[in-house]
Amino acid sequence: MTQGVRGTRDFYPEDMRVRNWLFEKFHSAALSHGFEEYDSPVLETEELYTRKSGEDITQQLYNFKDKGDRRVSLRPEMTPSLARMVMARSGILPLPIKWYSIPQCWRYERTQRGRGREHYQWNVDIWGAEGVEADAELISVLAHFFESVGLSEEDLVIRVSSRKVLEEVLGKLGISGDDFSKTCVIMDKMDKLPPEAIQTQLAEIGLDQGAVSTIQEFLAIDGLEQLSEELGEDSIAAHEIRSLFSLVESYGLEEWISFDASVVRGLAYYTGPVFEANDRSGDLRAICGGGRYDRLIGTLGGKDLPATGFGFGDMVIMELLESKGLLPVLSQGVSDVVFGMGPELRGAAMKVANQLRSKGRRVDLVLEDKRMKWVFKHADRIAADRLVMVMPDEWANGIVKIKELSTGEERAVSFEEL
Repeated sequence: MTQGVRGTRDFYPEDMRVRNWLFEKFHSAALSHGFEEYDSPVLETEELYTRKSGEDITQQLYNFKDKGDRRVSLRPEMTPSLARMVMARSGILPLPIKWYSIPQCWRYERTQRGRGREHYQWNVDIWGAEGVEADAELISVLAHFFESVGLSEEDLVIRVSSRKVLEEVLGKLGISGDDFSKTCVIMDKMDKLPPEAIQTQLAEIGLDQGAVSTIQEFLAIDGLEQLSEELGEDSIAAHEIRSLFSLVESYGLEEWISFDASVVRGLAYYTGPVFEANDRSGDLRAICGGGRYDRLIGTLGGKDLPATGFGFGDMVIMELLESKGLLPVLSQGVSDVVFGMGPELRGAAMKVANQLRSKGRRVDLVLEDKRMKWVFKHADRIAADRLVMVMPDEWANGIVKIKELSTGEERAVSFEEL
């Protein structure tokens, strides 16, 4: 048996080096903006995800009964867990909260390009800040990350819209409350399902063809000027979006973003600005997405608290970076290979390795009797910096030989000087 569970991945050491590199870029972008890292259990109560019905995500849960006959689920996303944690310390945590995490998430869905059944997701969230300043800060985090991995605004665009804009448009059609949330979930599928399927789903919640046409016309809006024309200058939703774009311009990031009414986001809990990052070529699915969710805690039985955040999976970004030749070639990072020439010098080689490790060097100790030719090939394969040789005559005088593998320079060094 060599195959893992369908939709899951193995990470061999060479894969882990690249994954750790990516995660370090996630950490750096978040930390540079004053965020703190948190984590939560991968296993949660099923109810945490099923409070909001009618979402695809509830159909994709890895859920089951535990041995105590409790309904539990592997987390499909991090935001509900974060909401639970914030609610557990309501009134205690100083606001605003700026937290991030890189959890592994699980969804039982059809595997396809850029999507498996498990993935790691960088989550960055701000709680307790009502204004769009928080949303602009998140866009700055994203741009900072993209630039750190070699991507620019020529490669990517962050497409922005707003659930409040949708509320104004759909409100004119008499759509509100749960029907509004259900409509948003369906609208998010418009580029994924045939028009007939979309019309059928909208009809099931009571929308006629005229309403469907109005929605389709709205989704075609692709600029702030057109938005203002459609909603009017007095539109609160349009004013908020214009304010967000103005703030992003203050960061010098205006070339990174564009207004696109077709960005809806499928989760029902969004309440304000929403956004997705896409490659400009359109070859890949969304790289990341998020938005404002001011009423999520209320759905869990707590007191509402303004919040905004994004989720950023590891699969699509890796595919994009690979396609552009931006993934680094990373060595194992070994400083020294230590080799004792003969079984009688194995203890001496261990002593040398221990001394070097105490100085903070990464040391690979050759554990078996090997020919010198093998040792050189091994050191070259793992891209070590030096070969440290413990040889009989030299060691009798407390000396080892060090060979710099990049230059071929060789020198004798006393044990005390290592």
